[in-house]
Amino acid sequence: MCGLLTFISTGATAEARRADITAANETLHHRGPDGTGLEMVDDHIAIAHKRLAVIDVESSHQPLWYADGRYVMTYNGEIYNYKELRAELIEQHGATFATEGDGEVILAGYHHWGPNVAKRLRGMFAFVIWDRQEKRGFGARDQFGIKPMFHLQTPEGFYFSSEKKALMPFIDPTALDEANLSHYLTLQYAPEPGSMHRGIDRIAAGHYIQFTIGSEVAATRYFNPDFLPPLPVDNPQRCYAEILDTLRESVRIHMRSDVPVGTFLSSGIDSTGIVALAREFNPDILTFTVGFDVPGHYNELDVALESAAHLGVKSVGTKIGPEEMMSALPKIVWHLDDPVADPSLVPLYFVAAKAAEHVTVVLGGEGADEFFGGYQIYREPLSLQPISGLPRGVRSGLRAVSKVIPEGVKGKSFLERGTTELETRFVGNANIFKEEEKRKILRNYDPNVTYTDITAPFYAECDGLDDTTRMQYVDIKTWLRGDILVKADRMSMAHSLEVRVPFLDVEVFKVASKLPLDEKVKLRGNHTKWALRQALAQVVPPAIVNRPKMGFPTPTRVWLGREMFEWADNILATAGCGHLIDLEYVRGLLRDHRDGKADNSRKVWTILVFCLWHAIFVERSLDPGVERAQSQLASKPAVGSMVS
Repeated sequence: MCGLLTFISTGATAEARRADITAANETLHHRGPDGTGLEMVDDHIAIAHKRLAVIDVESSHQPLWYADGRYVMTYNGEIYNYKELRAELIEQHGATFATEGDGEVILAGYHHWGPNVAKRLRGMFAFVIWDRQEKRGFGARDQFGIKPMFHLQTPEGFYFSSEKKALMPFIDPTALDEANLSHYLTLQYAPEPGSMHRGIDRIAAGHYIQFTIGSEVAATRYFNPDFLPPLPVDNPQRCYAEILDTLRESVRIHMRSDVPVGTFLSSGIDSTGIVALAREFNPDILTFTVGFDVPGHYNELDVALESAAHLGVKSVGTKIGPEEMMSALPKIVWHLDDPVADPSLVPLYFVAAKAAEHVTVVLGGEGADEFFGGYQIYREPLSLQPISGLPRGVRSGLRAVSKVIPEGVKGKSFLERGTTELETRFVGNANIFKEEEKRKILRNYDPNVTYTDITAPFYAECDGLDDTTRMQYVDIKTWLRGDILVKADRMSMAHSLEVRVPFLDVEVFKVASKLPLDEKVKLRGNHTKWALRQALAQVVPPAIVNRPKMGFPTPTRVWLGREMFEWADNILATAGCGHLIDLEYVRGLLRDHRDGKADNSRKVWTILVFCLWHAIFVERSLDPGVERAQSQLASKPAVGSMVS
């Protein structure tokens, strides 16, 4: 994996920015410690890069040139079908190649296919190409948003970068987007395409961009994860075989690498299925898992180790305690760029660190739940059908009844949710603070900013599908991009580790997109991901096929009430963001949590992460020590370093 940074000057001042670009590029050192590249293409273009060498290790140094210097590219990602595309380009177009890497295939593809090259790529990617002959830029981000690309436009020109921190030197750090702060308190992340700072945006997943010097950046959507109107499955076994065959092929090409590949392993079916298929191609593959020193369901380590033993693979485990969690959190927040209040970031950070001691690439199970219907909340439309299927007038009467039922009385929540339209009640897999409580917490609460601003366009795009499939679509557009893939990318790249996600493949999605509802969720039996479970039952231990999802559960509920209470209270008491958030109110939530009056752990954690983020990126009062460590690493000679 790699880090990219590009500056396009509107006033021919790129050379004058050399020192600034060089310094900003070093904030991406963790993304690519194997090589540093900086090309001053001309007075208008500066292209910088950090390389993690995975394919064609000895060559393919970036930035990459093609067609006798006509094109230059900086690229972050992996193209898994690059061998097939390379053969096609040679056979049909007479293309020539100077390297054995996947990046040059993108350049050759752009030369011969133009913008349509983005549709041909099967992988995870973000790249920027400059055509010196046409004086035109082109770039793209992969179909599902696995790899990030940030964008900043200023009077001096515009920038693209793999991480937001590389753009921070070029903006006012106090210029916050308070609408996205409001969304963060609901969703636990700042949703695309914006960020927590005004002016820095993200290129949307499944889009390519075109630009010229002095122009606006024009974005075009080349891919959308459209679910098809489902048809009944006449032959379920054939359906399950298709899922397994497609996933097996995806795992096979995701394992293309010139460096060691391992896998993450939790206690659930997704990662176990990936391990089972991966071992078909490498019986000696290493797996990595993590647990906590807390009794009960917080420790997946033992179960994962049992699965590894059953599959005949070696597993490397690591355990985390509250001290490690408190110590690591500032570094984790620094790597995130924007706050993401998902506690599972912490175990992922530590398991990635352990994996990086042994391998350069790991496979993960991200995307299976969104594609195949894996979250328990996706069963809700089925359970609510007795109410939601009633005539509108009857539902209105029942909603009025629900309002007079006292809080805590059984049936109140069922009536409320059953009489609330899906577009209002489902905002994704996190819904931390309700609007009523945000009024109390936010100093500048704006009633005109609501979570439906984010989700409404996506609901409109999938109108006509069943409610569960619409929930999947909204999650792919929001939760998957804003939480799942951000934590996978940042927590792995924090340790110069590449995570590949075989479920998030265009061919796998084609199979998943046509599944009918009853092959995804079932009300009776409490089943989710039904078709995927039946498919993987051929390769996964029987005890795991129907095991409930855990996904690196984190004991914040336990520790915030005990070992981490004083640490959390001190952060809230001394934070410098009190002009934005009523921190005394949040301290009250923390005390109530400690005293057992309510489980406020997710709410408190959300504010704690924001406080640390604000101290690091806005106040600059907290130094996690990451940049100092990176500067020391960057001062050492890198493999294939190139500065011109």
